[in-house]
This record gives sequence, C-alpha cells and structure tokens, in this order.
Amino acid sequence: MFRTIGDGPSSWESLLPAEVLRLPEELARVDALLDDPSFFAPFAPHFHPVLGRPSTPAECYLRLMFLKFRYRLGYESLCAEVSDSISWRRFCRIALDGRVPHPTTLMKLTTRCGEDAVAGLNEALWDKAAGAKLLRTARVRADTTVICANVAYPTDTGLLAKAVGKLVRTARRVRAAGGAPGTPMTDRRRAAARRMRQLASTLRTRGKLAREESTQMMARLAGELASLAGTAAAQAAAVLRNGRRAVPKALSGPIRGRLVRALDELAVTIERTTTIIAQARTRLAGQMPDGASRLVSLHDPDARPIRKGRIDRPVEFGYKAQVTDNDDGIVLDYSVEHGAAPDGPQLAPAIERISRRAGRVPAAVTADRGYGRPAFERDLHHLGVRTVAIPRQGKISAARHKIEHSRSFHRLVKWRTGCEGRISYLKRGYGWGRSRLDRRQGAAIWCGHGVFAHNLVKIAALAR
Repeated sequence: MFRTIGDGPSSWESLLPAEVLRLPEELARVDALLDDPSFFAPFAPHFHPVLGRPSTPAECYLRLMFLKFRYRLGYESLCAEVSDSISWRRFCRIALDGRVPHPTTLMKLTTRCGEDAVAGLNEALWDKAAGAKLLRTARVRADTTVICANVAYPTDTGLLAKAVGKLVRTARRVRAAGGAPGTPMTDRRRAAARRMRQLASTLRTRGKLAREESTQMMARLAGELASLAGTAAAQAAAVLRNGRRAVPKALSGPIRGRLVRALDELAVTIERTTTIIAQARTRLAGQMPDGASRLVSLHDPDARPIRKGRIDRPVEFGYKAQVTDNDDGIVLDYSVEHGAAPDGPQLAPAIERISRRAGRVPAAVTADRGYGRPAFERDLHHLGVRTVAIPRQGKISAARHKIEHSRSFHRLVKWRTGCEGRISYLKRGYGWGRSRLDRRQGAAIWCGHGVFAHNLVKIAALAR
C-alpha cells in the first residue's frame, strides 16, 4: 500500500526546546521545497493504492535519498546518522520514538521504482523551477563524461575463467533445486585456474623467453581456456534443457521459484559465455573484436570500453553520460547512454527537452570540439538556437576561423569549461563516480538521484 506522508511528530517533540527542533538553513529550504505533492506522483505507479503492507512514506524516502547523495553516505551509514541526529530525523519526518527504515528497505525501494521514477522526480523539479521562473536558459553548455561500471579491468582469458566457474555454480544451484539431478556437469574450475596461473607466469617471465615463443604459449593457453568454457557451456545447456522439464514437477512454490530463477540465470550465463568464446577466438585469429559490442563483464552486459579524454589516456569501462547546465549551475538535462555513444547526436535531443521544460529555446549553446560538426550545428539552428559556440573538428574555412576568433565566441567557449568542473563536482559530491548498481539502468538511477539532490540545493537557494 502506497503511503505519501508519515504519522507525524510524536508527543515527545512538544517537550523539546525550539532550538533543538530548528533545522539547519539549507535543510530548511530543501524541506520547504520537498513539501510539494507532485514529487510523490512518480512513485505511485509502483505500488498498489490499497493492498499490501504500508510502504515507507514517500516524503521520508525522498529526504533520506537527498541526505545520502548530498553528503555522500552509504545506506548503512545514512540510517545510522539519521538515527543519531534529531535535526535529520525532523527533516526526514521520522518521529523521535519512530524507527528509521532499514538500509535494505531503501535499496529495494530504489531498485523497485527504477529509472522511470527518478526521471519523473527530476521532471517534477524542473517543472516547479520553471513555474517559479528560476530556470534560466539564456546560455546553456553541454559536456560528456564516463560513468564507470562496477567491473574490474577485463581480459578475454579472465572472463573465460570466470564463466567456467559461474556455469558450474549455477548448474549446481539448478540441481540443488531439483532440476536435472542425473545430468553430468564436470567441475572444470581447477583446470581453468591452472591455466590462468600458467598465463600469469608466462607474462612475468616474458622478458626471459623469446617473444614469438611466449606469444605462442599465451595463444595456446587462451585457446585451451576457450575450449574449457565451450565444453562447460555445452554441459550447462544439457542441464538447462533437462532442468526445464522438472519445473512442472516441483514440490512447492518456493522450490519452483528457486528452480526457475536458477534456470534463468544459467540461460543468461550460457549466452554470455558463448559471446566471450567468440571474442576470444576472433582475437586468436588475429582480428580485433568490435569495441561497440564487446562484452566486458558477465554481470553487467551494458558496460563498454570507452576512451576518455586524450588518446594517451587509459580506457575506462562503463557508459557515456551527458550533462547540460546553465549559468546558475542547475543541471537542465542529463542522459546515460549505452557504451561509447558519440557526443554530437546527443546534443539536439537535449536542447529539445530543455526547450520543452523551460517553455523557450536556449539563446546560446556551447560545447567542446567533440560536438563540432556542421550537421550538429545546423540541427541546433533549426531548433531556434541563435548562437552556437562549438569549435569545429579538423580544418575550417577562413570565414569560420574569423567566427571562432571573435570576442563573443571566445567568451562563450571560455565559459563552457565550467561544465567540466560541474561534472567533476557531481562526481565528487553526488556519487557519479561509480554506480553501486549494475547495468546502464542502475547507473541512470544513480545519476538521476545525484542530479535531483544537486538541483534541490541550487533551486532552493535561488527561491529564498
């Protein structure tokens, strides 16, 4: 059952002096801003209005998540800090004798509501700011960054060894739930680990061996790991096929549920293992796998290798995010894309969304050279943007050279660099650095909450 507000203050609070109950200035401004019922609407579709246990009040959840991202706290430390602070309890609308929600409750609420609820939350805040005429769009700047995925630096051989282990563990879970008890599944984890140790030893002693000999040895070990993973995937496919026949014969509902979940995970693992085997064999054949579709993680298939910044910078693994802000530091739009999406095509849709939210087209738009192509600039002019200050890629004409060296163009480009600082500020202060949730949707949830907390502080300061 969906609840928007809590039970109210307890009788103990009437005995406390006013100085104890007073909120800090920033929290008081944000508290007044969050009293709007429009912030509860994005969460309503995810709960039944009448049936079920009463949910954590939406006002309490929103304030807890603001504190989490504003002060960069984990779920456990957030609940501990709120329990020990009278002012934070007052801000979160939790009575002095009431219980703070458990950390796992907040985690489940975050994943249950998902990306759409967080996006709706930001839309409600932008609409409120636009209605109060606080959303200025005279000048808009955009930049992209990498949201790191929660994966270690991957190699095809390491992924193959992990795939062998995961196939064995998941097949055992299927058999423990009563599916395919007689289907053989050989444990090849020791064989895979032995080859990984041999590969590491070869890399350490590579200088003592001839280069051609060491390369041949590493290729042989990688081929053996691919063969082991292929054999394990074939046996796991037999376990999957026979396990599905046992689903209708399960003894009870909980056992059936465990069996179905294990079978679903096994099917996904087999599919991803097959993809990794194909990548490894492509590399052994002397070809380079396509980076746009390369699988770099078994648990996060949406992550992709992305080269950040200069060409000599190391590759990061994650998702491409774009941030668009204004003079006041308010983030007007954000998006998280799959993999290494190009910068240019993301800008025009962002300007369209900003124009819809603010009710007017931005007067000037600036970005870095990654957006600098004539087609993207024409798209912005078609939308009604008067001034586009984006340095062009490659060679430019004499007329364009004169424009890019004008005083107004140079002033806008110099102002654009503040967007890079804005992204760094979001990463340092609001948890954009690395998502605690897997897949691109988890990163979008994380980024959306960070943008909401950041904009709450900015808009509350402008509204006073």
